[in-house]
Amino acid sequence: MSGSLWTRFIVLLVLSVVLIVLDLKWSKMNQTRSNLSLLITPLQWIVDAPAQVADELSDVLVTRSQLTDENRRLRQEALLLKQRVQQVASLTAENVRLRELLEGRQRLDQDVFLTELIGVNPDPFQHQIVLNRGSEDHAYVGQAVLDSGGIMGQIVEVSHYTSRAMLITDSRHAIPVEINRNGFRSIALGNGSVNQLELVHVPDTADIREGDLLVSSGLGARFPRGYPVARVSSVQRDPGQPFSIVKAKPAAMLNKSRHILLVDIPQVTELPVELEQASPEKVTPDQVGIEASESSVEQ
Repeated sequence: MSGSLWTRFIVLLVLSVVLIVLDLKWSKMNQTRSNLSLLITPLQWIVDAPAQVADELSDVLVTRSQLTDENRRLRQEALLLKQRVQQVASLTAENVRLRELLEGRQRLDQDVFLTELIGVNPDPFQHQIVLNRGSEDHAYVGQAVLDSGGIMGQIVEVSHYTSRAMLITDSRHAIPVEINRNGFRSIALGNGSVNQLELVHVPDTADIREGDLLVSSGLGARFPRGYPVARVSSVQRDPGQPFSIVKAKPAAMLNKSRHILLVDIPQVTELPVELEQASPEKVTPDQVGIEASESSVEQ
C-alpha cells in the first residue's frame, strides 16, 4: 500500500474516532446529525425514484385482458357467495321441515322410513309423485305415504330404486276415514283437485260440522289408524236429498312436501267386516283404499 493511501486511511480512522467520541460526549451532535440528514434526504429520493417509477408503470401497463380476467373472477366469487347464502336459507327451511317430520314420526307406532320426492307426474289428471325408494329399500305396493301434516297417499308402483305413489286427491283414490270428534266413519274420495276431498254417502242427519278433523280409520290395513287426513271445509244439506255434500281440505302439504315418510304396516289377507258390509260387491284387500270408491258409488 502506497504512502498516500496509508495517510488517507489514518486520517479517516482518526476522523471516525473523533466523530464517535463527539457523538457520545457532545450533546449538540444530535442537532448536527439532523442538519446533515437534510442534505442526505434529496439523495435518498433520487435513489428511490427508479423503484417508484417502476411501480407506477406496472400499474399503468396492466393489460385490458388482465383486468377482464380479474373482473370475471370477482364476479364468480360474488355469485358463489350469493349461492351459499341461498343454500343457507334453503337448509334452514329444510331443517324446520325435518323437525316437523320428526314430530309426526312420534305419533306413529309402526316402523317408518324417510324418503324424498324426486319427481311429479306431469299429467294434470293423475296426482302421482316419484320417490327415491324402491324394492331394494323394502318399499312395496300399498305402502302408506305420509308427511309432517298427515296422509299423502300410497305407493302404487315399485321399481328397484324408485317408487310411484298416488296422492289421496287423485280421482281414482279413496281412503276410509272417521270424524275425530265422534267416530263417524265414511270414505274420502279424491276429485282431481289438489286441495279438496269429498265424503260419499254421508246421511243428511249425520253429526258432521265444518272444521271437523278427519282421521284414518285403519280399515283395510293400508293406512295407520288415527292419522290426520283432512279437515271438513264445507257441509251442504239439501232437505230433498238423502245425503249431504261434504268437502274437506287435505291435512298434508301435497304440493309442497319434499321429505316424506313410508309406513310399514302388516298386510292382511281378509277384508274387515265393516267394509265387506258397506259394499254390495266383494272388495279384495288390494282394492281397499284405491277402488273402494267404485264399489261405494254403485250402491
